[in-house]
Amino acid sequence: MKQLSVLIALLLLVLFNACAQKSQVSHPTNLPPVITDPAKYNKLTANEAGIILHKGTERAFTGDYYNTKKEGIYICKQCNNPLFRSSDKFDSGTGWPSFDDYIPGGVEEVPDADGYRTEIVCANCGGHLGHVFMNEGFTDKQTRHCANSASLQFIQGKPLSKKTARNENSEVQRISDYIAGQGYEKYAVATFAGGCFWCTEAAFERIQGVVDVISGYSGGKEKYPTYEQVGGGRTDHAEAIQIYFDPAQVSFETLLDVFFVAHDPTQLNRQGPDVGRQYRSAIFYQNEEQKKAAETAMKKLGDSGQFSDPIVTELKPYTEFWTAEGYHQDYYPNHPENPYVQRVSKPKVEKVEKKFAAILKAEYRK
Repeated sequence: MKQLSVLIALLLLVLFNACAQKSQVSHPTNLPPVITDPAKYNKLTANEAGIILHKGTERAFTGDYYNTKKEGIYICKQCNNPLFRSSDKFDSGTGWPSFDDYIPGGVEEVPDADGYRTEIVCANCGGHLGHVFMNEGFTDKQTRHCANSASLQFIQGKPLSKKTARNENSEVQRISDYIAGQGYEKYAVATFAGGCFWCTEAAFERIQGVVDVISGYSGGKEKYPTYEQVGGGRTDHAEAIQIYFDPAQVSFETLLDVFFVAHDPTQLNRQGPDVGRQYRSAIFYQNEEQKKAAETAMKKLGDSGQFSDPIVTELKPYTEFWTAEGYHQDYYPNHPENPYVQRVSKPKVEKVEKKFAAILKAEYRK
């Protein structure tokens, strides 16, 4: 009977692990337990407390981990919460440990008290780690989590490699799978590319008659492309948005007008600080009517003298749209203090709000 109980317990454990596999993160087995009781947090030195508790910054090139290259996991010095993998660490030359990704559940981004930077803190204890910076060009992810060594504890060990995006296990999906069961078949569709999708998604979300705007990738042949692949220029996909709209409330022609205000259609294979074909201006038309409307709009805009340079927007037939990873969806409202959002996205969105004030949704009217 005892053996049978053990077998049943093991079977239940295997089934639980299989069900939970998607949300689990593989770490070395020698990690200390995460401390959730503040009264039991690890004791900090005066220097560590000055950084973790009082948001200080260690001098560049003085920390223990800025040049560490061993395999392992970086955990929070105060509560042992896993924060970063060694596989996401890179040499930024700045003198602080730099990571282009973090372990899910490890790090939170919050507005910095200085009003323009984004602070990173431990998601468990709230201890100060450093700051996050975007679009600096260091890695394909265009992200640098700049941490203080004093906020970290390195645990050496070989974590299991992260799976790359696949059909069977990925946040990236065919748009048909993503919207299945939501009743979107009754709406019309427009697919545009105009630089970073954080900007264009937010701009179109404000327009009356727009039901949903989904960020993703389109224009290439690669299946299930990831943000790293597209952002690194390793595919021919562009960062794009798929718009579902009610043609009884807003026309495709009006959406074209918004599109040409939300970005600069004269910039070839770039938008402002974002450079590469993945940031090109493009219209992926769904039918001949959309193609003709786009041709008419581009000719009218080109003849208007509004731009000193020619319109370089690609006009291509729609083939497929792949939804971007979950954290890209609604990025603008979810990260209002992000420096890139403040400097690049916000001016574009505000330009659309001003130009199309008469057709904004009620919640965006001022």
